[in-house]
Amino acid sequence: MKQLIIISILSIFATIGCSQKNGGTPKADKSKNPKIENYIKGKNYEKYSVATFAGGCFWCTEASFERINGVVDVISGYSGGRTEHPTYREVCSETTGHAEAIQIYFDPSVVTFDKLLDVFFVAHDPTQLNRQGNDIGESYRSAIYYQNEKQKEILDAKIRALNESTFNGKIVTEVKAFDEFWVAEEYHQNYYEINPKQSYVYNVSRPKVEKVMKTFKDILKAKYK
Repeated sequence: MKQLIIISILSIFATIGCSQKNGGTPKADKSKNPKIENYIKGKNYEKYSVATFAGGCFWCTEASFERINGVVDVISGYSGGRTEHPTYREVCSETTGHAEAIQIYFDPSVVTFDKLLDVFFVAHDPTQLNRQGNDIGESYRSAIYYQNEKQKEILDAKIRALNESTFNGKIVTEVKAFDEFWVAEEYHQNYYEINPKQSYVYNVSRPKVEKVMKTFKDILKAKYK
């Protein structure tokens, strides 16, 4: 009985988190969400490096990284789960194993993966397990899905250093090899920019984005300075 009660409570929290973000029930999904490689066809992104991060609500993280010079594009989606073509509604139900994530395409001659990690660890709280603030559930977990062994070496060193200097050994970020990234519904892309007055964006996302802009003002794109 206790287990049933706990599961019910967690389900309620997951639903509340999604409803708070959308201002109601998650929108109905009318088409399959594509794999990232299909979504970027024809965009000539092959020449750029890639980083895949999860740090809570992707509205927040997408907007934070879009402001960094050297970042070419940030795409919101889902990664780290078990099912194909996951929808927002399914991810919110906490049944697919996916995290809300972002795929970052960046020019390494302008901004390094190491510097993007610095932004990542400011843009969210990596000490919170399966949540960010009032957004509760494994879909809001902190995670890095590394693209190659070099990225893993860099991020392992970064986590060790931050655990010693900043977070007192409490970083709970999931570190796994990249497997797949499913692009989120189109209405999630650039949500922060398109809906600045939406309550969640204004009250939750905006302070996080402004924190990144204040901390990394020296590497912001010119239009955000």
